[in-house]
Amino acid sequence: MSDNSSSEPSNFIRNIINDDLKNNKNDGRVHTRFPPEPNGYLHIGHAKSICLNFGVAQDYQGGICNLRFDDTNPEKEDVEYTDSIQSDVEWLGFDWKDRLYFSSDYFEKLFEFAKQLIRDEKAYVDHLTADEIREHRGSLTEPGKPSPYRDRSVEENLDLFDRMRAGEFAEGECLLRAKIDMASPNMNMRDPAVYRIKKASHHRTGDDWCIYPMYDYTHCISDALEGITHSLCTLEFEDHRPLYDWFLDQLPVKCHPQQIEFARLNLNYTVTSKRKLNELVTEDLVSGWDDPRMPTIVGMRRRGYTPEAIRDFCSRIGVTKTDTVIDVGVLENCVREDLDKRTRRVLAVLDPLKVVIENYPEGEGESELLDAPYHPNDPSMGQRQLPFSKVIFIEKSDFMEDPPKKFFRLGPGREVRLRYAYFITCTDVIKNDDGEVIELRCTYDSETKGGNAPDGRKVKGTIHWVSAEHALKTEVRLYDRLFNDAKPDSNKHEQDWKSFINPESMTVLQNAYLEPSLVDAESESLYQFERTGYFCVDSKDRLDGKPVFNRTVTLRDSWAKQKNK
Repeated sequence: MSDNSSSEPSNFIRNIINDDLKNNKNDGRVHTRFPPEPNGYLHIGHAKSICLNFGVAQDYQGGICNLRFDDTNPEKEDVEYTDSIQSDVEWLGFDWKDRLYFSSDYFEKLFEFAKQLIRDEKAYVDHLTADEIREHRGSLTEPGKPSPYRDRSVEENLDLFDRMRAGEFAEGECLLRAKIDMASPNMNMRDPAVYRIKKASHHRTGDDWCIYPMYDYTHCISDALEGITHSLCTLEFEDHRPLYDWFLDQLPVKCHPQQIEFARLNLNYTVTSKRKLNELVTEDLVSGWDDPRMPTIVGMRRRGYTPEAIRDFCSRIGVTKTDTVIDVGVLENCVREDLDKRTRRVLAVLDPLKVVIENYPEGEGESELLDAPYHPNDPSMGQRQLPFSKVIFIEKSDFMEDPPKKFFRLGPGREVRLRYAYFITCTDVIKNDDGEVIELRCTYDSETKGGNAPDGRKVKGTIHWVSAEHALKTEVRLYDRLFNDAKPDSNKHEQDWKSFINPESMTVLQNAYLEPSLVDAESESLYQFERTGYFCVDSKDRLDGKPVFNRTVTLRDSWAKQKNK
């Protein structure tokens, strides 16, 4: 019998599996699957399902998980999506090895199973229109009415079904329906569609087929053919479970998987509807599916989220049967915690103010190299040398001409510490004709190298800087939440959800100055810009051959502060 060796917290799904193993159900096997439809890019909600299905399989001795594409709708599916989905699953840290399947692998078997249903008088070809079918279906309080074609003979149905496959009928002219119960209180059991006509080329089977099986029919049979033991899906399929079981009970399949439903992932300040995400892309409200503001896995990867942080998030939120909305701040905190451990600290000035150190030695190339560790608590990350010169940049926000009492950074006559460098004192303020501060004149104390004064004097303020002569000037993009409303896609906002797009979700800084060690930063490299936030090198764009940096997340949750205010 397999043993549960997981360190994951227990949940109702694991309890079911543990009981099954105790009773030697499924011969002690645990076999799951992740079954995406290849009609778009995966998002954070899919990440939860990926982590659950692959994670459960990993946590039981001998457990396995399939990756299977539900490719039964040729009009919306594409190889682009199958490739991206495989890349996403792999990036998240999971491996399907030789267990890659497609529902289209089973098209011939599904067709033969459908003919078996006809022979057993459990399916029939219906010529009602879509509107007529809706009228006949009834309501939650009224039973449906049988189709006038419901009692066709087996021979007629087989002939019509073969002719459907041969392409003799137009789209919408007829379909194959299961013959179950038009009075069932479960609307899904009122003679659901099994096959519909779609004269569209399939990305794998080409023009071999002009009829395609419906999801509810295909999914359960695919599970059974692959030997799945536990078919994990989200709560919206709970009402479909009787249909899942009905199809398997009628057909000679080798096993009967157990469908178990769990609550889908709902995040505030986010939309995960494929339709709405597609609108954002097609209406150019974002730059694409991999826009770093998108909740897609490719978007989060480009923004600098790590697979470890996403897996940690999915573990923390747990698995329940109750729909809840998770604060996106939980995800952001998982990212912060992971990046805090793995990122090098570097200096970057995003909103520069020029500082001339008047008593620093003149001379071209006469710069001093200062030792600076990449991580204060992890010597294994090593260190680099920072060039220091007469002209530096600091953040504009680190200077105030008339600072309040608790402002400990630079001001006229004030002394501060430059990170890893020297104490400097502001001696003069240069302004333009509009009264804007454009330059500071300062002096430095050469005895305070490394940021310590030999006479023991203390300064309260420490600010970051870069050498103007040596800095990398490049573009930095500050990303924030895409929506400024916590529930942008709630029912009451269905018509105006796009009006809640946050106008400050992306701010482009074209005059940022970064320490020179970042000149050769590689794609997707991760950093902490000291005192500013966590950033990564954009995987797609470069500016004149220079790396472009995306803000992954701020150092602290600024949205929580706003909420508290």
